[in-house]
Amino acid sequence: MSSPLKIAFVGVDNPHGAGWRDLLANIPSEARLSAVVPHFDGSITSLEEKYSDLPRYNTVSELIAHEQFDAAIVAVNNRNSVSVIEELAAAGKHLLAEKPVAGRTEDAERIKDAVDAAGVAFQTGYMWRYDDCANRLKRMIAEDRFGKLISMEAVYVTSDVNRRGPAHYLFDVNESYAGFFSWLACHHIDLLQYISGQTVQSVTSRVGNFSSTKVDVEDGGTAILDLASGAIATLIGGYWIPRWSGEVHWTIRGSKRWVHWNPNKPDTSGSLEIHGPQPQWYAMEETYDAPIDSTPGYGGGPGVALLEDWLSVIHGKSPACRNTTESMLATVKVVDTIIQASDEGRRIDL
Repeated sequence: MSSPLKIAFVGVDNPHGAGWRDLLANIPSEARLSAVVPHFDGSITSLEEKYSDLPRYNTVSELIAHEQFDAAIVAVNNRNSVSVIEELAAAGKHLLAEKPVAGRTEDAERIKDAVDAAGVAFQTGYMWRYDDCANRLKRMIAEDRFGKLISMEAVYVTSDVNRRGPAHYLFDVNESYAGFFSWLACHHIDLLQYISGQTVQSVTSRVGNFSSTKVDVEDGGTAILDLASGAIATLIGGYWIPRWSGEVHWTIRGSKRWVHWNPNKPDTSGSLEIHGPQPQWYAMEETYDAPIDSTPGYGGGPGVALLEDWLSVIHGKSPACRNTTESMLATVKVVDTIIQASDEGRRIDL
């Protein structure tokens, strides 16, 4: 392998493309961009000038045929993800795939099969798995500090369809297959499973177009997820805020404590309000504020940790990334089931 690793970037104008490239710039001694495939009809409107002289190929096939590289960051639309990833995996290239990786379960299964058969290092863009507060919550549950887990509630509301425009590929059912739940709620669906350490057993949901701008995919909704332990997880959110903004917060309740998580608390990298037992007259109350993170790029410090995890697997220092083909497939299945449960108006077991 090259030193530093040579990384090809597929999908220049992905909404997070520039953020991924800025993130990679934090580790120049370990990895560097060496080539690009624009994808998105050849558009490179967001390509930084410092990368403008890199070798540029129209297709992944041309990239593989003419360029020496070790790995690829894949940030393409759901319709094309399976063919791009299958081709790169077959060529033995290590892969970091922007979430949700696939838009349908059958595509996610094909990607898993291709990556597993190739034996390449695989990572996805679910960087909340590397967040300080998220991992503290995961540890609290694993150590039974909640007692019996009762409920997990997640709210995720973000900028409305008009911020990007209804013609954007994210709202095109032929390009993306689904809307808010595939592109954004997938983060929290993945994280609910990661933090709880449990699988989703069944789904009830209502999704659709709730805002005034109509598109062919859902702009949001709500889902009720039954976890393996019997705990219940709920998620509500959508493209519903009429400006560039976002609202994110969680509450986890157990028989012994409950915690409010605000990832966007000012002057922190997230805050946990922890409410514990009152064995006598003195109740346990605590606020934990994660230190401010000023790391540039998509996801900041957790994003760099995600990259480092991937590189560790590439170099044979770790057996697998924190995100795996199995966890990717599990999340895509839940998204698919949320859409199906709403369409059919019934609860569906996974």
